Amino acid sequence: MKTFTLLFLVILSSVTAFAIDAKYFETMTKNINQVYNAQTIEELQQAVNVLDRVGGAEKIKWEPFYYASFGYIMMANREKDIVKKDVYLDQAQVALDKASAIAANESEIVAIQGFIHMIRVTVDPGARGQKYSTLATQFFGKANGLNPENPRALALLAQMQFGTARFFNAANTEACETTSKALEKFATYKSENPLAPVWGKSMTEDLLKQCK
Repeated sequence: MKTFTLLFLVILSSVTAFAIDAKYFETMTKNINQVYNAQTIEELQQAVNVLDRVGGAEKIKWEPFYYASFGYIMMANREKDIVKKDVYLDQAQVALDKASAIAANESEIVAIQGFIHMIRVTVDPGARGQKYSTLATQFFGKANGLNPENPRALALLAQMQFGTARFFNAANTEACETTSKALEKFATYKSENPLAPVWGKSMTEDLLKQCK
């Protein structure tokens, strides 16, 4: 009888864990898609709020905080007011710090850190360019070193290189080479993580048009 009871509890525990994982995956998928497809800052904020709560409940999963950070970056990209833009980037940094505390050497997280620095440049290129473009480039390089197959690290680096070339009215040869490499990685990159990021390919294809 005791053996039967123990077996029942093990099965019940497994079923419960499966149900929790299924609910987590369903919630994550829904809100990741909302971040990808949001048309307004308000829609992004709704998804980010849920992702942040999920991260707080799960505690050991980096993906909720990663996507919350990414959502805040997208909000900063849409925001015209430079003060509000910086506020969104500050919130992106807070969320990313939580993700990094869980998985500091995850290439996707390190790439997003560079992304935050890159958008900081756009607030005031003249005053911030040297500091934040250098930081962004360093983090994109680190992300690529952690996972040379990560296409987003190269795609973001290419975007940074285009911006730098444009600012100094220089040739974009290096940026075009990096863009081509990024697209090669997008064509072959696969992840075993079903919640792994998939964004960036269309952005990189748009960058390549500047090389024609």
